[in-house]
Amino acid sequence: MTNYIPNSDKDKKLMMDAIGIKNTDELFTDIPKEKILTNPLNLPRGVSEIELRQNMKDICKKNIIPKLSFLGAGCYNHFIPSTVNSVISRSEFLTAYTPYQPEISQGSLQIMYEFQSMIASLSGMDAANASMYDGASALAEAASVTCLSKGKNTILISKSVHPEYRDVVRTYMKARDVNVIEIEIKDGVTDKDDLKNRVNEDVAAVIVQSPNFFGIIEDQEKISDIAHKNNALMVSCVTESISLGILKSPGSLGADIFIGEGQSFGLTPSFGGPHLGLFAVKKELVRKMPGRIVGKTSDADGKDAYVLTLQAREQHIRREKACSNICTNQGLCAIAASVYLSTVGKKLKDLAYQNMQKAHYAFDTLLQVDGCEKVFENPFFNEFVLKVKNSREIKSKLEEKNIIIGLLLEDFYPELKDCILFCVTELTRKEDIDDLAKELSVAIGDSL
Repeated sequence: MTNYIPNSDKDKKLMMDAIGIKNTDELFTDIPKEKILTNPLNLPRGVSEIELRQNMKDICKKNIIPKLSFLGAGCYNHFIPSTVNSVISRSEFLTAYTPYQPEISQGSLQIMYEFQSMIASLSGMDAANASMYDGASALAEAASVTCLSKGKNTILISKSVHPEYRDVVRTYMKARDVNVIEIEIKDGVTDKDDLKNRVNEDVAAVIVQSPNFFGIIEDQEKISDIAHKNNALMVSCVTESISLGILKSPGSLGADIFIGEGQSFGLTPSFGGPHLGLFAVKKELVRKMPGRIVGKTSDADGKDAYVLTLQAREQHIRREKACSNICTNQGLCAIAASVYLSTVGKKLKDLAYQNMQKAHYAFDTLLQVDGCEKVFENPFFNEFVLKVKNSREIKSKLEEKNIIIGLLLEDFYPELKDCILFCVTELTRKEDIDDLAKELSVAIGDSL
């Protein structure tokens, strides 16, 4: 960093004279001598920009780009229009920090307002915030909101919710002394009989995901009815946001809070991040909603103006009295999602339909391969589960051919041994699906 500090030797001497020291070592006299580094760190020498670029290129050459990939499970490979990167590369949007000075942040605030409007419309909710860190932490925040709103300390969450999301919820709730009870699954969806047996007046909320972790569409209307009859809230979660283009909105099905992962809206998988948390609520819960909320008003001249609203900054630093300690967001990712949704527009329905149609073609095609079996009977969106003989061995063999077939579910659900979760998006071609079926047939035959 010394090259970037403009102080001359004369400047340094003047500063040291001012505070009465002879050298910079005297600044660290309070640190025990045995804790002070006496030898240089074992780091490579500094290199020029030319050398650094070449080094990075050499590292990138080690990447193996799969010929085919059918992996989803919460992170999806969708087409991203060129408008997205073009807009978010503009200097005005390069910081994602919360704009506390509206008079100099109208552009950022306006696009956040438009983002909120689109998410509220897609989810069927009354209001949305300016984004959360990711879907998993957003779900945990939603669980906290329900407990604070209802004054209860028990949450019911379906086992069909993404396993890693459930882990995050348990982690958050442990600090709040909230009981997290998991509802069993039956034929790939939430077991409503088990839900009825477990829900009672002490439950703050019921949490479900639809399409769920297996890609299956849950009966959210019936689940919300069960929750509401017991004075509990219903939280609806989605990891594949493209499904909102074709399925009924969670709000129309009775959800009180909508949580989503917005990565499908213009963000690349990028080894798992950054992601984008979506959070929307019915109007009764607006003041309990975490994160930042942008509102539209008028300035002194009667023109449209945008401001942070409904929350004081200080509420986020009130420790246990705060509804949340989240006081920032994924602003740049939210802008990317806004540009994506604005570009796609009403064609989002066609895009979702294409995802669903290709997934069902893949499902039917792979079922014709000897050694592949149907696991669940319920309708699905763009992910589905098949049982494949010797799945772990098959997965390894196809990876040698640069083909990623999907996720082994037994790593999360031991009872689903040899079951694989496949994902198909609009970027998956018919030829890709046919090639997978051929390669899968050969691999299964070789393993028998």
